[in-house]
Amino acid sequence: MLSDNLHEVQENIRKACERSGRNPEDVTLIAVSKTKPVSDIEQIYAAGIREFGENKVQEMNDKQKVLPGDINWHMIGHLQRNKVKYIVDNVAMIHSVDSVRLAEEISKEAVKKNVAVDILVEVNVAKEESKFGLYTEDVGQFVEQISKLPGINIKGLMTSAPFVDNPEDNRQYFKKLKDLSVDINAKNIDNVHMDFLSMGMTNDYVVAVEEGATHVRVGTAIFGHRDYNI
Repeated sequence: MLSDNLHEVQENIRKACERSGRNPEDVTLIAVSKTKPVSDIEQIYAAGIREFGENKVQEMNDKQKVLPGDINWHMIGHLQRNKVKYIVDNVAMIHSVDSVRLAEEISKEAVKKNVAVDILVEVNVAKEESKFGLYTEDVGQFVEQISKLPGINIKGLMTSAPFVDNPEDNRQYFKKLKDLSVDINAKNIDNVHMDFLSMGMTNDYVVAVEEGATHVRVGTAIFGHRDYNI
């Protein structure tokens, strides 16, 4: 059952917190439900999860229409500017802000709809060519630049580490993101709060929690493998 998978992930997070002297309540588990049917989400919802992550705007909107209103939806995939208007007033957080133009679009639509949107800055810590996100050395200036935009709250950083056989290989990247958040926080920039670190997925979320993740994005370990050909 999916609930058994969920409980195993929750227990792994609890143990990782124990090892690193953290409170498990400080770690938010986002169940990544992309490509998964509503019936699967309902099972995880029934087990107590209220945070769900989606990669595509249309899929998120379709699921929102039929699922309970108390779900907090997280946009974790690459967000195109022309899709921003469909989610700014019904998303808990946008994890993948990686350009000034995207931040400006989110700001514009947020002001238009009279909402404030929580965002994370996506960082390509490992400098993978296949991934979106800013390089670590560019994040400070980027954050200062977009911090002046109305209608957005900069809440922290996000990264997607490389897919590796040994999760320990990614510890360096999680540590680097944590250090970067501390450095940015020390600048005391208005409207910038490095409260959240969204890092760690099915393959490496335990290591991410040990290194300070506040949000882990776990899909396969909860829902099983995806069939992208559906």
